[in-house]
Amino acid sequence: MTDRDRLASDAAAIARKLAAAAASGAEGRVNRRLIGGLAQEGLLPRLFPRRAGGTRDEEVSAVDLCAVREALAKESTVTENAIAIQTLGAYPIVLAGSDEQAGRYAGPVARGEAVAAFALTEPGAGTDAGALALRAERDGNGYRLTGTKVFISNAPDADVYTLFARTTPGAGTKGITAFIVNGDAKGLNGTAMRLLSAHPIGRLELDGVLVSEDQVLGEVDHGFKLAMRTLDLFRPSVGASVIGMAQAALDAAVAHASSRQAFGRPIKEFQAVSHQLAEMATRLEAARALVYAAAEAYDRGDKHVARRSAMAKLFATETAQQVIDVAIQVHGAIALEQGHLLEHLYREVRAPRIYEGTSEIQREIIARDLFRQ
Repeated sequence: MTDRDRLASDAAAIARKLAAAAASGAEGRVNRRLIGGLAQEGLLPRLFPRRAGGTRDEEVSAVDLCAVREALAKESTVTENAIAIQTLGAYPIVLAGSDEQAGRYAGPVARGEAVAAFALTEPGAGTDAGALALRAERDGNGYRLTGTKVFISNAPDADVYTLFARTTPGAGTKGITAFIVNGDAKGLNGTAMRLLSAHPIGRLELDGVLVSEDQVLGEVDHGFKLAMRTLDLFRPSVGASVIGMAQAALDAAVAHASSRQAFGRPIKEFQAVSHQLAEMATRLEAARALVYAAAEAYDRGDKHVARRSAMAKLFATETAQQVIDVAIQVHGAIALEQGHLLEHLYREVRAPRIYEGTSEIQREIIARDLFRQ
């Protein structure tokens, strides 16, 4: 068994062990019991370096992140989402923070003692992240943050936000800075949002929130590069997570087709059913190969990592949507009943085609890289 396989096996076992904790949370809000369990079982610390409260010598590899997210998503999308947002929210601090910042802010996240969030999207800046308008204005030795963030996972319950704001007006992507913002900061208010799938997600309003100089993350006006570097690491793992969902759906469809009788025989014997499943299995395997190839490219520092990450996210999310749709078709109306695995997965799989860059922007990233050559 390879290290990747061992990590995936451990993650799956932990997801099964924490099933009760995953089911115990309030719908649409942060489940601190689950996050604490992920830390106590040792999975969260395995994704962070020691300088940031974890057990690794270095930052998490993209391959390991993919292995964990795929295994968790196949077992429990709730558990997968919890660990994905914890790592996404804290990893800009790991990547660009000083040792003091990493220990102070990311350490409690790795230990399951604090909840993290990645705050980039705004009402007028989603796919076009360079258009963000939340202001960061100098105030003595710090900054005052004013504006709105939306569709922020773990908001408004997070203890620490990696938040991106504009420090230089009119400078586009070159005028954005990353900040570490405490969840209890004066002037920070938030409300929960309800989406198609009930994940913890919300809106943040910042009214002159004061952050000190030591809460600046990385260099001033270089925050956009940090955001993109973080997303390059996480985009293949978004693909891995939907592969886990799709594999669960495909397995359910194969089992159903083997046992369901129609016209005196199992429906797997009808070519209209079996060939659809064969096609989906093939597409899913291709998506998995593309995802792990992109992750390996990130880990070795490939110069085309942005393009490969975009390809992986694009193909995997679009494929997963197809696989789950076919699995529902094979099951028929029973799969549409609320609470059915496939009804759940159908709702879960839609958002990944939008967050961390829509399918359309992934195509744009790929095209730009092609023509840059």
